[in-house]
Amino acid sequence: MARSSSLVLLLAVSCVLVASSSAANFYQDFDVTWGDGRGKILNNGDLLTLSLDKSSGSGFQSKNEYLFGKIDMQLKLVPGNSAGTVTAYYLSSKGANWDEIDFEFLGNLSGDPYILHTNVFSQGKGNREQQFHLWFDPTADFHTYSILWNPQRIIFSVDGTPIREFKNAESNGVPFPKNQPMRIYSSLWNADDWATRGGLVKTDWSNAPFTASYRNFNANACVWTNGKSSCSGTASTPDSSSAEWLSEELDSTSQERLKWAQKNYMIYNYCADNKRFPQGLPQECNLS
Repeated sequence: MARSSSLVLLLAVSCVLVASSSAANFYQDFDVTWGDGRGKILNNGDLLTLSLDKSSGSGFQSKNEYLFGKIDMQLKLVPGNSAGTVTAYYLSSKGANWDEIDFEFLGNLSGDPYILHTNVFSQGKGNREQQFHLWFDPTADFHTYSILWNPQRIIFSVDGTPIREFKNAESNGVPFPKNQPMRIYSSLWNADDWATRGGLVKTDWSNAPFTASYRNFNANACVWTNGKSSCSGTASTPDSSSAEWLSEELDSTSQERLKWAQKNYMIYNYCADNKRFPQGLPQECNLS
């Protein structure tokens, strides 16, 4: 009996290990799409690196499209003098009226903090930037950057701490991404015309190649294939009983963490930029 139980336990552990490794295998989940060899999948698919030199950056995209999901990726950003570089990690659909959910990491001079830039586009309209400093050095080790996207809200999180929530306010006339499937994209590229101090600080190519690293991708998501979702229910309102994240919201502890992050680390909020919007702030900024 003990031997049988051990066998069952061993099989269960093996299944868990297989599921975990397949969820994080870059060969299985992603294609390096540009960079002429500057994007590399290493360590049997457990690690992906993007590099940038004076000739070119590099990028990759997911094989799957998703319509709602809880997406995690661990990144270690370009160390040292990363001024002028941008590491982008985002979800996006295609077309003139695309939807997009953005993390962008704006490089800086050695010793100065990265800027984490977030944005949400719906039906081709963005201009919803919030920017943050981080409470750690994002170049020293890997950290987890997560997007929860369900029909009610989008939540950006860093190492499990929510930093931003964009709620579905369609009832107030604010478009929300819910009808267009999106792929995951990431790229490392030169943007020294704007990325660091408005373009005043240029990329120092003597530090090239610049390299960002990725590992431990995980997607609990509705995969979109041939016009159909892998989740039950309708595409824009999938059945939340099939996955807890489909109805997930911030509990009181998470709301306190969100307030902490925004109070201490937010450095720009479009909803507080009255000069930028002299005709009035965007409608979602006036909602509770």
